[in-house]
Amino acid sequence: MLDTNKDSLKLEAMKRIVAMIARGKNASDLFPAVVKNVACKNIEVKKLVYVYLVRYAEEQQDLALLSISTFQRGLKDPNQLIRASALRVLSSIRVPIIVPIMMLAIKEAASDMSPYVRKTAAHAIPKLYSLDSDQKDQLIEVIEKLLADKTTLVAGSVVMAFEEVCPERIDLIHKNYRKLCNLLIDVEEWGQVVIISMLTRYARTQFLSPTQNEGGREEAKGPGSEEAATTALPARKPYVMDPDHRLLLRNTKPLLQSRSAAVVMAVAQLYFHLAPKAEVGVIAKALVRLLRSHSEVQYVVLQNVATMSIKRRGMFEPYLKSFYIRSTDPTQIKILKLEVLTNLASETNIPTVLREFQTYIRSMDKDFVAATIQAIGRCATNIGRVRDTCLNGLVQLLSNRDELVVAESVVVIKKLLQMQPAQHGEIIKHLAKLTDSIQVPMARASILWLIGEYCEHVPKIAPDVLRKMAKSFTAEEDIVKLQVINLAAKLYLTNSKQTKLLTQYVLSLAKYDQNYDIRDRARFTRQLIVPSEQGGALSRHAKKLFLAPKPAPVLESSFKDRDHFQLGSLSHLLNAKATGYQELPDWPEEAPDPSVRNVEVSGGERLNCVCADCMSHTSPSVSWLMRVASGGCGFHAESGRGPRAPALDPRSPSTDPESESASDSKSSSESGSGESSSESDSEDQEEEKGRSSESPRCLMTLAEDKAGTGSLLAHFHTGPPPPLQLLSPGSGAGRQELLHRVAGEGLAVDYTFSRQPFSGDPHMVSVHIHFSNSSDTPIKGLHVGTPKLPAGISIQEFPEIESLAPGESTTAVMGINFCDSTQAANFQLCTQTRQFYVSIQPPVGELMAPVFMSENEFKKEQGKLTGMSEITEKLTLPDGCRSDHIVVQKVTTVANLGRVPCGASDEYRFAGRTLTSGSLVLLTLDARPTGAAQLTVNSEKMVIGTMLVKDVVQALTQ
Repeated sequence: MLDTNKDSLKLEAMKRIVAMIARGKNASDLFPAVVKNVACKNIEVKKLVYVYLVRYAEEQQDLALLSISTFQRGLKDPNQLIRASALRVLSSIRVPIIVPIMMLAIKEAASDMSPYVRKTAAHAIPKLYSLDSDQKDQLIEVIEKLLADKTTLVAGSVVMAFEEVCPERIDLIHKNYRKLCNLLIDVEEWGQVVIISMLTRYARTQFLSPTQNEGGREEAKGPGSEEAATTALPARKPYVMDPDHRLLLRNTKPLLQSRSAAVVMAVAQLYFHLAPKAEVGVIAKALVRLLRSHSEVQYVVLQNVATMSIKRRGMFEPYLKSFYIRSTDPTQIKILKLEVLTNLASETNIPTVLREFQTYIRSMDKDFVAATIQAIGRCATNIGRVRDTCLNGLVQLLSNRDELVVAESVVVIKKLLQMQPAQHGEIIKHLAKLTDSIQVPMARASILWLIGEYCEHVPKIAPDVLRKMAKSFTAEEDIVKLQVINLAAKLYLTNSKQTKLLTQYVLSLAKYDQNYDIRDRARFTRQLIVPSEQGGALSRHAKKLFLAPKPAPVLESSFKDRDHFQLGSLSHLLNAKATGYQELPDWPEEAPDPSVRNVEVSGGERLNCVCADCMSHTSPSVSWLMRVASGGCGFHAESGRGPRAPALDPRSPSTDPESESASDSKSSSESGSGESSSESDSEDQEEEKGRSSESPRCLMTLAEDKAGTGSLLAHFHTGPPPPLQLLSPGSGAGRQELLHRVAGEGLAVDYTFSRQPFSGDPHMVSVHIHFSNSSDTPIKGLHVGTPKLPAGISIQEFPEIESLAPGESTTAVMGINFCDSTQAANFQLCTQTRQFYVSIQPPVGELMAPVFMSENEFKKEQGKLTGMSEITEKLTLPDGCRSDHIVVQKVTTVANLGRVPCGASDEYRFAGRTLTSGSLVLLTLDARPTGAAQLTVNSEKMVIGTMLVKDVVQALTQ
């Protein structure tokens, strides 16, 4: 079929051959027949031929060389896939004689118009370097050229080539550092892993350690800390994070939500090695999410979590239950989870952990049970309060029917008894009785060592144990025989009257044992404890040698010393340096010059800002997720231009102080003195005009023509102000039009967010609906029809209004559960004759209720909501927005938050909870007298936090 002239038959033949290769069958015998078709004009056939040649060109090099001219012609093919495939085949021919041809092809491909071909050129660079390392200088020139490429398709491949060929040339990265950080979000997953790994090592050489001053700060937190700090640390400068360091952390954070476990693990190790301690906690949730993956992924993740949990235990403590062991887990996963649980054990959670361990001991998996008993021993060593409890529990296990459980318990008890031997004489006696029943060599040896070491606590039992062991000496394992000799020597030195003959008998048996270690030990012991006439210099010190006090063993995690390997690497997994592993550099003592990363742009200007917006010219597609997580930078605020954030919420708050004061005075005059309707009309028209000139707070479906509605609005505001206004001074966005009187055929409907608790359900937003009949006929049967609501949103309808006479107004209250989102609630307003489709979309500030807390409580809760739960924005406050009253009024108008007391005069704090989930929303405004102010919102609800920041910034800067 390959020799025919019909392209269809050739295509069918090549499909079958490629299918054979995919199934793992050897098709190398067909190489001569396939290589002849490399010049075929049919594109589909040529693609499959190149796929075959890439697989077998290295094995059939001589035959491949015959077609090298065809491959060179393929490099000029108009189809980018053919050009890339030709280069891939050419680089797969491992013959030194064609190195110049390969080098020329790579250089040409690096300048190709197609990013796919440039990506293939980057893949070919390591192949050529492994074939001829003398070409390194030329290859570095190609790598430098490709590093300047602005395409996401090329970035990962060229960084991999950089890592293979010249990882020491970090000067090539300086100019491309910011571009790589901003492209990272759009690179393919394989490239993201490679780039993050490289940037981790780069950052360790270019930035200062974010934890360098933490030791000094912690020491200065005692009484008189300010004076002590100034006198004790005069030369230490406060740490200020490099903007490029912050850029890397900010742009990698969104990748914690990646679907790829490798990407999440790469970001986790970057944060562990580079981030300040206060920010490392954001990786814990992402790593715990990976524990729901396949067992292979779990194994790698748990290996790294076990290492992290030794130094950063508090990071994983909130997720303790995620590490509980399931019966379906493989043994290696169980043991790793057990390791993590042991590392996380503390004074507060040790009762819970020990109850879990109690359950695990009943498992049928013997290796897992043995590891659990060792974990109990480690908990007893690390937490002195539960040492006696653990010891008693292990002693109870000595009556277990399973010999392996008993044996492991004996070994652990031996280590624990070394810490307080004098208090546990009864346990040693109990262990001595087990020598008749326990047959596991390690357990028997441990019991004999304990009896010999603490023979003064059991002076009557020890000689009897030696007598029994002497009878069975020849049948014992070697490890037990050695401990019998030790026991005999110690008893001879402390109680020679009873044990002299037994000791001589044991030493005589050992003298003729088959194992030379035992024979040597017996001869050495005899000369040491039984002095002869010739010697005896050492025998005078026999007691010091045998009965010297020994330090208690330290039970440590096997992962304690693994942190010197980079997390996520094969070397860390194996706990041994693997081939090709690059050590993680130490932090520099002094920061290198940051100006090396400045990039020349058009007009000779230097690019110094490192936010995602300023770098947008280097990234064709910076995703929405990265922009939300980055939150812009202060560079634009200082220059008077706001950051180009994505339009998350098209609404803008109505915060003109003059219009608000006019509205307030109007409301009070209406409720108190009842002035004429003509004055109310003019005031309402002014209010409507001011409101329409600004961006509306709520999006409504039927709010197109607002002319002439002023005369109806004056009658609807009745009654005293709602009591919650004492908690949240702002009055919200005011009335919004729901149904115009023209569209409603005389029925005009407005609504307001009252900020009062809704009596039917505290999770709902209370919405006051104001109805007015401007027609000549009564409107009957006003009620809510069938709502069309998104998932999670619910409505509690107001009672039906039987009749609304002409010129009459009334107010009804309905509750809407927006499910902590700004999605619109769509429903129908129905009368007996008509149906009107309306929509209420809430501002984000109306989705919460105020919470009062002390300053300390605020700081404590704020400390829990860092990392991805924190959104920060810089802003320039106008001169008219510097007073305390105006700042509080504007913030509380935008958001239903309560003010929190604050000691600092230039700092404002507000707190609230979302109505549906009860998630805390904490807002901090640092209004510095000079420079840009800083707004920070802490909330688990990232979208709510981002939208709230946007609304508050817009209100404060207007």
